[in-house]
Amino acid sequence: MEANSIFGPIDVAVSGLRAQGRNIELISSNVANIRTTDAGDGKPYRRLEAVLKANDETGGVSLDKIVPDMSDFLKILDPGNPDADEQGYVQMPNVSLPTEMINLTVATRSYQANAAVLKRYQKMVETTLELLR
Repeated sequence: MEANSIFGPIDVAVSGLRAQGRNIELISSNVANIRTTDAGDGKPYRRLEAVLKANDETGGVSLDKIVPDMSDFLKILDPGNPDADEQGYVQMPNVSLPTEMINLTVATRSYQANAAVLKRYQKMVETTLELLR
């Protein structure tokens, strides 16, 4: 990021908004699929995580990739479930609601912080324009 760029703070804040917005979408998908025992391939839904990276051009962040959480699936005893194995156990998604709520709180706070930067930048520009009149 160039030191003399007047749009630097805007670029950084907007990149943060975009990255955290996508992160919130992934968290929402994880929560929505917390009981999905067949994600279409005969296996339970696998939790997804966003990997963010620093963007050297703007100084902000961007979504690098979306990776599946490879931790073990949970097993519950439910012999009447059509997805149950021979012993009556059903594999459940590896999504933990408390973990997702913590991640959602962190992503939301980060999103709010970036929005606050934009709001303060806007006030600064308005004050500067007012002084120039």
